[in-house]
Amino acid sequence: MAPRKTANRRAFLRGAATAGLGAMAARSAAAQSPDPLIVEPQPWAQGLGDGVDVTPYGLPIRFEQDVVRRNVPWLTADTVSSINFTPIHALDGTITPQGCAFERHHSGAIELSKQDYRLMVNGLVDRPLVFTYADLERFPRENHVYFCECAANSGMEWAGAQLNGAQFTHGMIHNMEYTGVPLRLLLEEAGYDPAGKWVYVEGADASSNGRSIPMEKALDDVLVAFKANGEALRKEHGYPVRLVVPGWEGNLWVKWLRRIEVTDAPVESREETSKYTDTLADGTSRKWTWAMDAKSVITAPSPQAPVPHGAGPLVITGLAWSGRGAITRVDVSTDGGASWKTARLAQKGTPMALTRFYLDVQWDGTEMLLQSRAMDDTGYVQPTKTQLRAVRGLNSVYHNNGIQTWWLHADGSVENVEIS
Repeated sequence: MAPRKTANRRAFLRGAATAGLGAMAARSAAAQSPDPLIVEPQPWAQGLGDGVDVTPYGLPIRFEQDVVRRNVPWLTADTVSSINFTPIHALDGTITPQGCAFERHHSGAIELSKQDYRLMVNGLVDRPLVFTYADLERFPRENHVYFCECAANSGMEWAGAQLNGAQFTHGMIHNMEYTGVPLRLLLEEAGYDPAGKWVYVEGADASSNGRSIPMEKALDDVLVAFKANGEALRKEHGYPVRLVVPGWEGNLWVKWLRRIEVTDAPVESREETSKYTDTLADGTSRKWTWAMDAKSVITAPSPQAPVPHGAGPLVITGLAWSGRGAITRVDVSTDGGASWKTARLAQKGTPMALTRFYLDVQWDGTEMLLQSRAMDDTGYVQPTKTQLRAVRGLNSVYHNNGIQTWWLHADGSVENVEIS
């Protein structure tokens, strides 16, 4: 494989050199018509800028005002029980700014102060306890980067290509560094009974969004988190305290966490029976499908990130993730899956976190059918939509991790399509 990679790289460099000659010609032409942005004094260089205290909490510059969360109004009857989408097409790297991270609410985002916050641990424990926010701060804490993905991410695409944008097809996801206390420590503080095989967690909002989690997971890597990306959680992400359940579907990441009950069996709540189950082709539904399987998407080029520059060097980039481990490889196809090239990972994949991938190509200006295919360290390979539907049918809403196809047109525009 090494010689082929070298050849591809040399081809890219030759293409870049050709593009460079074109740029030199453009600069030569520009020398006859001087660019005013180069040769004339500009307003920003002729006066003073803002002082250091104009924006005590820094905000994005106005030129980036299009990089925002968006919702799809027809998806839900009301925004208080709805979802919006991370602008993954406009971001790079892997860490999602809190202000761009998607929201999912069942009864709206509530305001709950640290002073009013209480967390109860009860049920099959030696000592039922109530913790304040200040109490939580006294426990040993950890920092981990994890993705949070809604189980319904890509759900609208089960029956075919629906929404024209990576933000809308795959944007129910974010990836942040969480700071918090391992749930294990709180359960040990209360003295959980070995007969307790489950914990039931619920939030302080009106919906409570109660969910059952196996004790094995609760004692493993679940965090009671109060910071994200180094600062307090945002209101819409569960301020002041939320649950972080690495690799598992986002509805388990209960926000405004208020109660943890140790039980000997799952509670079978609304959110784990009538909701968040996978309906198969024969009408039966499977429960307890918590883990998010390996998945990927090309974020650029994509419908919201077209190619403006025409033929020449082109960077294809995207995100990959797995709730069962770390991403080890991502392949990219430019011909709808007929052939594949291994992409470059920006960094070695880490468990339950987003991985950024890049493929540098020389685009000749002809149409391409772009796909990405992720693999994780369990050996799992992301399936095609056809393979997924052969097992799951067309009735599902949740856990769609099928390969996404973007159709890059000769004019640089991009469309969401399916191929068979």
